[in-house]
Amino acid sequence: MNCEIRNAQPADAGDISRVIIAALRQTNGQDYPQDIIQRIEKSFSPDGISRLMSERKVFVAVIGGDVVGTASLDGQVVRSVFVAPGKQKQGIGKRLMDAVERAARDAGMQILSVPSSITAEAFYARLGFIPISERYHGDERTMIMERELG
Repeated sequence: MNCEIRNAQPADAGDISRVIIAALRQTNGQDYPQDIIQRIEKSFSPDGISRLMSERKVFVAVIGGDVVGTASLDGQVVRSVFVAPGKQKQGIGKRLMDAVERAARDAGMQILSVPSSITAEAFYARLGFIPISERYHGDERTMIMERELG
């Protein structure tokens, strides 16, 4: 699999939106009720993605010209790590996280934090993140996890 990790471009917003919404519905939808998924989806329209791209460092994973994953760095916080459902468990998420961590180190950060969904907790734990607190947005549970950068 030839997977390229690169900085997201404005033209990627629609593809990023499609990847995130598909992952929310098919993967996160196994752990969260439909009303929560629908509420979260609203933040990830193509216009929403374009706004996020102006505020964060956004990366995409590309295979054969198709965007199959995304992750972003917002200060020292990892956000919006999603891989297309058909491409999950192939190392793409880890490669995206490697790019995020490199960018954080280059910016002089010592610690990365990630607000993890229930769905992604095990993924982040495998990457060395440890849970430090829980937060709730209504009935949506998020685990705040951290990792020191070495």
